Amino acid sequence: MKSKKQLLETVVHGIFLILGLITVGCVLLITIYLIISGIPAILKIGLFEFLFGDTWQSTAAEPLFGILPFILTSIYGTAGAILLGVPVGFLTAVYLAKMAPPTIKSVVSFVVSMLAGIPSVVYGLVGMLVLVPGIRKLFDIPDGSGLLAAIIVLAIMILPSIINVSITALEAVPKEYEDASLALGATPVETYFKVSVPAAKSGIAAAVVLGVGRAIGEAMAVMMVSGNAPNMPSLFQSVRFLTTAVASEMSYASGLQKQALFSIALVLFLFIMLINVALNFFLKRSKEE
Repeated sequence: MKSKKQLLETVVHGIFLILGLITVGCVLLITIYLIISGIPAILKIGLFEFLFGDTWQSTAAEPLFGILPFILTSIYGTAGAILLGVPVGFLTAVYLAKMAPPTIKSVVSFVVSMLAGIPSVVYGLVGMLVLVPGIRKLFDIPDGSGLLAAIIVLAIMILPSIINVSITALEAVPKEYEDASLALGATPVETYFKVSVPAAKSGIAAAVVLGVGRAIGEAMAVMMVSGNAPNMPSLFQSVRFLTTAVASEMSYASGLQKQALFSIALVLFLFIMLINVALNFFLKRSKEE
């Protein structure tokens, strides 16, 4: 009986190990493919001209492949979405996990789950039909498509990831921590924000990482509300993100233009990797302190 149990555990352990290795292998294959496909264009165009050039004219007689507008737009758009979405998502998660009555929690959780299941093209369609005209009328500008509309759409899209993961992290905090805090005279709100939240900070940080990944990687919804023009970033001007630059031209690209689009994908991939590495570094540092 014992040997059968050990055999079963060994088999399960082996399956998990294989699945983990497959995941790592997929990441390595994607990394190698992007490097092989993206480096040639950077070598032909020049690293400085590619990263810091402010003009993208990939179909001109003398093409220019400067992606600085795309980089800055992606940074500003992601930062704006995080600034709007993280506080709302975090406070909603604390309320649902610790304060909300069961009825309200079930209703709001259902709505959040619905938000997570809505396709990105639907977000883009609603943004085009409601948000873009609203911005145009509110600020009295010729066109509401731009960075502001993209930030608002992205902020709404990252809410489900932040809320769900944060709730899971907060509910995993041992109840003894909160009981001890309340016994020492802290109010419930003080306990939630000074005991539960710090204890769940790694899970909340993971939620923020998922939100950042969703914001940086979104293409369709952003393309529909941002105007998709290769301009330097401005709140009320049509802009193009790194993701939308690849999605909008890949279908007809060829030659150096296609290689440059792979280079953009490589830059985007490196951005996400750097964000994950930086966050893991700060989390480990805070744990050591």
